[in-house]
Parts: sequence; structure tokens; C-alpha cells
Amino acid sequence: MQSCDHADNVDLLIEARWIIPVEPAGSVLEHHAIAVREGRIVDLLPCDEARLRYRPRTLRTLDKHVLIPGLVNLHTHAAMNLLRGYADDRALMRWLKEHIWPAEMKHVRHDFVRDGTLLACAEMLRGGITTFSDMYFFPDAAAEAALEAGMRAALGMVILDFPSAWASDADQYISKGLAVRDRFKHEPLLHFTLAPHAPYTVSDASFERVATLAEQLDLSVHIHVHETLDEIAQSLSERGLRPLERLLRQGLVSPRLIAVHSVHLDTDDIALLAREGASVAHCPTSNMKLASGVSPTTRLLAAGVNLGLGTDGAASNNRLDMFQEMRHAGLLAKISTGDASALPASELLRMSTLGGARALGIDHLTGSIAVGKYADLCAISLDQAETLPCYSPVSHLVYAAGREHVTDVWVAGIARVEQGIMLHLHNNDLKARARLWQNRMAL
Repeated sequence: MQSCDHADNVDLLIEARWIIPVEPAGSVLEHHAIAVREGRIVDLLPCDEARLRYRPRTLRTLDKHVLIPGLVNLHTHAAMNLLRGYADDRALMRWLKEHIWPAEMKHVRHDFVRDGTLLACAEMLRGGITTFSDMYFFPDAAAEAALEAGMRAALGMVILDFPSAWASDADQYISKGLAVRDRFKHEPLLHFTLAPHAPYTVSDASFERVATLAEQLDLSVHIHVHETLDEIAQSLSERGLRPLERLLRQGLVSPRLIAVHSVHLDTDDIALLAREGASVAHCPTSNMKLASGVSPTTRLLAAGVNLGLGTDGAASNNRLDMFQEMRHAGLLAKISTGDASALPASELLRMSTLGGARALGIDHLTGSIAVGKYADLCAISLDQAETLPCYSPVSHLVYAAGREHVTDVWVAGIARVEQGIMLHLHNNDLKARARLWQNRMAL
């Protein structure tokens, strides 16, 4: 054992009552510490040993906290924070056609997306989310906001076959999206996906281009699919194919596919996703709010499909709250199967961290607490009346604690939330932006 005089220098040492690294599965470490140098985890060891081995520039002692990997929000439309509560209590297609799409055509521009995404980043960081996978117009504006907030983001290059303020046709969506990727490709916090909106808004010709680009550029494909029964019925009527079968024929069902929602899946659909190594982004709260249905998550997991959790946008949730998603996902699985052991807390935590990172192809960078990965971390206090006593910190994260108990958040070892206070972003400025857009939307 080294003496303190010969201790190694590190930038940050975090001591915690519990650390849940997610890998290996089921592991809970007590009175351990994480050493961080140049943004990456260099050691995970007992606190007593850490004090002797390391001389940190910053020491955080969290003796009543559980430390977990930063949460990964696998599906959102971040700028839609400016549409939170805009048109609630309506079915999906009516909600889109009569309210959301007209509002977007009127208001969505670069400044809308930048301001809305910045609001979303603040909400997500306060709730322990360090990575989000986005699908929205003006991804350049979303990139600017994510960098200002200091968050990790996978930005979708949206593709549609109808015009918007961002692009006029599929070719322009693709060319502009690729230009944004080229502009930001050297930013270590930013990653990109191809994001064709849905089978009912994208043509076969456009899907063929997406498949080619995904292969050439090694990009994930982020798409809404099998969200509603109407979507499937329309596809069968018009094409004689279920949407996933159509995507398979276009070469899009592969380990790159992130199938968002995936609510209405039959046995063949599940077998297809498992066989081809695709991932599913499960959005339980949005699925409930839009009455879309209940995804067969237990059957997907039993088949070996990788699952992550997403919030969807604030217009259809209305919170970007991954603690809520974990709880709702677990309760839905239990009530829909009649099995109280379905989707246990440890699996839900894995889905909200490593599952999302794997779907995005960045699990070598984040998603678990392991030497060599970035120090994307979230600390939750379990010392409140509503979280005591604590027999199992993993259970508490899902069934008792909430985002209000998040005290500290780091992205690549940099503190973004400290003792409950947001750093780098200012509440008054964020509130002023929200009020400005509310006044504009009301006109």
C-alpha cells in the first residue's frame, strides 16, 4: 500500500455510501470510491484504500448517497419542451395532425430548437440524465444547446418525405443533416444517428438511402415503429407488410436499429428483432398518455433484445424524468403479465443506463461505472424521510426515490449539478426564454 506522500494525483475522487456500477449485473459496492483523471474513470476501490492511493484535486464525500452511471434517455424530442402541455389528452394521430404539426410549421426555427433543447438539457441534468438521443429538426441548434449544457447527446438527422422549416424533401433532410454532422464531428460529447421519422412518413426510396448511409457511415438508425395499431393496419392495407417486415426488406433491421416504442409486436416481430440484434427504446409514460398500448418488454428481454428507456418529448409525457420511466416500465410489465417478478429493479436500472448506451453504440464510453469509461455519474441522496429506511438501494432508485433526490451530476468528470444546484446554466435566463416562447405560441 502506498503512503499518502507517494499518492497518485487525480482530478476527482468521489466517495459514496453505495456505488452501483451496473456491470457486473447485480453488483452493489458499499463505502467505495471512484477516481477520475482527464474525464475518465481510472479506479474503483474501497474508500480507505482510495484515501491512501490518491491525492485528488477535488474530493466529494457522499456518505448518504448512492452513485450510479448517468442515465441515458434513449428517445426524446428535446426542443418540444416548448410544447409541454400544448395539446394534451388526444390520440396520437389527431394530436400530431391537428395540433403538433401545425404548431411546428408555424414556430419551429433555429432559435426555437436551441431554446427548447436548452430547457430540456436543464431538466434532464437535474434529473441525473447525462446522455440523450434526440430526434428533431435543426439538429445544429440542438448541438449548440447540448454543448452549452455540457451534456452527451446523440443527435438524430431527421428524414421525412414532406417539407418543414428545416428541409423541403428527403434529399435535403439528408444533405443538411450530414452537413451538421460534419460540422460537429470532432466534438467528443456529440454523436449522430440517422432518424427517419416513421414508416408512414418515409418512402421506400428514402429508406434505401438511409440503409446505404447507415452502412457506409456506421450510424445507428433511430425510428418510431409499431407504435399504434392504426400504423400497422395502414401498412398492411397499403403494402401487405407489417412495418418491421418492410424495414427488413429495406435492409434496416440490424444491430444499428433503435426501434422506438415497439408497442404492438407479435411473436414473429420479436423473433426478428432478436435475430437481427436490434434494440428497442421503450417509452412507457408516453405510450400510456397517448393510449398507444403496453410494449411486451418481458418477452423482448426473454428473446435477447436489448432494451433502453426513453421519455419521448415533453409534449407527450410531459416530463423528461427517467426515474418515472423506470417505475412506470416496471409497473406496466408486472400488471400486464400478472407476474410481480417481471422487470426487477436491477433490470430497469440497466435499461436506463447501459441498455441505452448499447443501443447507441457508445457503451464503450458510458452506461456503466468501469475503468476506462467516461465519468458520467449521478448521485442520489437516500437520507430523506421518504427514502428511509433503506434495505436495498437498487429497489429504492426505482420504487422510492425520484429525480428530486438527485444531488450531483458529472459528465466526463465535470460537475454539471452540485448539491442540487445547476452549474453553467442559469434559471432566470431559462425561465425568461420559456415565457418568451409561451407568449409567441399564444398569439
